[in-house]
Amino acid sequence: MQQIQEIIERYFWRMPSIIWTDIVEIAIIAFLIYHILVWIKNTKAWSLLKGVVVIAVFLVAAALFKMNTILWIAKNAVGIVATAIIIILQPELRKALEDLGRKNIISSLIPISSGKTETGLFSDRTINEITKACIEMGKVKTGALIVIERSQSLSEYERTGIDIDGIVSSQLLINIFEHNTPLHDGAVIVRGNRVTSATCYLPLSDNMALSKELGTRHRAGVGISEATDSFTVIVSEETGRISVALEGKLERNLDGDTLKERLRKIQDKQQPEEKKVKLWKGRKKNGKETNQ
Repeated sequence: MQQIQEIIERYFWRMPSIIWTDIVEIAIIAFLIYHILVWIKNTKAWSLLKGVVVIAVFLVAAALFKMNTILWIAKNAVGIVATAIIIILQPELRKALEDLGRKNIISSLIPISSGKTETGLFSDRTINEITKACIEMGKVKTGALIVIERSQSLSEYERTGIDIDGIVSSQLLINIFEHNTPLHDGAVIVRGNRVTSATCYLPLSDNMALSKELGTRHRAGVGISEATDSFTVIVSEETGRISVALEGKLERNLDGDTLKERLRKIQDKQQPEEKKVKLWKGRKKNGKETNQ
């Protein structure tokens, strides 16, 4: 009985006091650990983590059997291994930080004006012109790659191309991607209602889940959508079919109406203020409304 009392006093009565900040801290740490594990599972870091676990088990065995030489080597190699892991996972770490920056946590808490007009990122006319151009190019199997800038700047990729600075029109886009013309190779970048550059080079996606039948144009479209928050429209030169890429995901075989719908979704057009509802109406007399 005395032993039970001692255990209770040791582990229950002498427990450190817990305040609300401790609970918040535990919740934050659990949230971070969960998202880190999810991130690791969706990248090649998952295979690396399994390798690290195997090495850790081996080091535990070395410690149990007092293999001092192996432990000394492991102790002195920790810094080198940590640096090597950062170098190996550099693309994944960069993408994770970019994804964190895209969440706009601060702007969601504190309203900040983005300078967006009532037409959104671009006008309805631009939607119609891009759709019309893609449909026409699809009919004659003219390949096209149109990257639409959103919140993240594409200036880095504009510098790899030739300045255009022209209003978006179906004729301009068709002429740019016409076969055997100086500007047909590469991507076109659209900012707002203007074509800023053509023949731009884009990063290729290394996503192994993409179909093997897709060529460089589709991989470039997916690649730029992985690196930025841009929206890419792709017209296949082999089939004439229209595809779109957003956030690293490729949607294929779109018709004109579906393409317009996708463009309107990213247009983010501000809705006009609803007309004030008339709470009281005067009665009509001889076809005219009179107030009472």
